[in-house]
Amino acid sequence: MKILVSGGAGFIGSNLCETLLRRGDEVVCIDNFATGKIENLLPLFGEFPKTFKLVVGDIRNLDDCRKAIDGCEAVLHEAALGSVPRSIKDPATTNEVNISGFMNMLIAARDAKVRRFVYAASSSTYGDSKTLPKVEDVIGRPLSPYAVTKYVNELYADVFARTYGMSCIGLRYFNVFGRRQDPNGAYAAVIPLFVKKLMAHESPTINGDGEYSRDFTYIDNVIQMNMLALETTDPAAENQVYNTAFGERTTLNQLVACLKEFLSEFDPKIAEVPVIHGPTRVGDIPHSLACIDKAKKLLGYAPRFSMRDGLKAAVKWYWENL
Repeated sequence: MKILVSGGAGFIGSNLCETLLRRGDEVVCIDNFATGKIENLLPLFGEFPKTFKLVVGDIRNLDDCRKAIDGCEAVLHEAALGSVPRSIKDPATTNEVNISGFMNMLIAARDAKVRRFVYAASSSTYGDSKTLPKVEDVIGRPLSPYAVTKYVNELYADVFARTYGMSCIGLRYFNVFGRRQDPNGAYAAVIPLFVKKLMAHESPTINGDGEYSRDFTYIDNVIQMNMLALETTDPAAENQVYNTAFGERTTLNQLVACLKEFLSEFDPKIAEVPVIHGPTRVGDIPHSLACIDKAKKLLGYAPRFSMRDGLKAAVKWYWENL
């Protein structure tokens, strides 16, 4: 197929581009490099010069979306401004990218009559719901502007599917980590940030007492879900939202202990680096754990990487590349 990956220069997007190219698809990437990195794409230009195309553009511009989607049969929409703290500091830009940009992609996909529109949703949609594990049809009130934008994506996708006959599938990502996730910048995700600190023998700062927990999900599980969503021919699986996770809960204290264990195999001194505890972060939910039964039943999802397996692979990548 010819497939558009929006945000294809980012952490998840570039991994999806590579997977699609390796299986023989033609891939178009659109990115404005606000958070994505050209370094993530350079190897793909060299290895797939005839089947990989980059459109430097912004999803907030409908013409850019139309240009990128021209001739594509499907879309994997990853482009967004992530980070709860960033959305609290600058809700307007998060809204423009995540809602207006999403709408532009939907309109372009509708007009191009693409076969399937798969988009990155978020576990932040569960908001203040206390139910564990998280089941797709039970959500609470959003706790951040970012969470609002990702929930609005689901609402728009549902309306476009019912109104215009589109086939849309949303994937609620749970704390994705793995190779190419950027450890730099003010809004770096917790795992690459902690890895970078520990490798430099600097103390990582845990927000709160470290007993908040997350369903950390390795990138290859996320890739599997995207491919299943892209390829399903089951009408019952279409126009749904799915938890995309492993289905296990890990506290931040347990996470740091694992990171120290795996990193100290490369540098024994890392095991001795102390941890700092800071204040609890505004907008954070205390616990997150996904029920993945729906994805297993309707998509045949079978995640291969536990948190520990994925973390071991990620640590090796960071050690070789940082």
